[in-house]
Amino acid sequence: PRNFRLLEELERGEKGIGDGTVSYGMDDGDDIYMRSWTGTIIGPHNSVHEGRIYQLKLFCDKDYPEKPPSVRFHSRINMTCVNHETGVVEPKKFALLSNWQREYTMEDILTQLKKEMATQQNRKLVQPPEGTYF
Repeated sequence: PRNFRLLEELERGEKGIGDGTVSYGMDDGDDIYMRSWTGTIIGPHNSVHEGRIYQLKLFCDKDYPEKPPSVRFHSRINMTCVNHETGVVEPKKFALLSNWQREYTMEDILTQLKKEMATQQNRKLVQPPEGTYF
């Protein structure tokens, strides 16, 4: 069931993922539906994002994991798949969301967004001042 899946993800997220540059956890520990999450990505090396800390909000509706969560940057960022007015990661422009599969996790979304920051089209884009938010 959905809640077991989310509990597993919570456990993994709290342990820290891989090299520790991506993490996530629940926004509100009292939310029994486990819908609202916060993610953090530390920008990849050799990009304009290096050393920056980006905060995101993920929202898992009742259809998760059948359907992807909504993902929105809280920190301002200039990326080809992110709406520059709202910070929303646009599914049509981000393959992981547009080709969503049940096995994918919030961890996959965050690690893929970090990889996206380092791609040719994103790694040199001029960024808003650090510490500014949507």
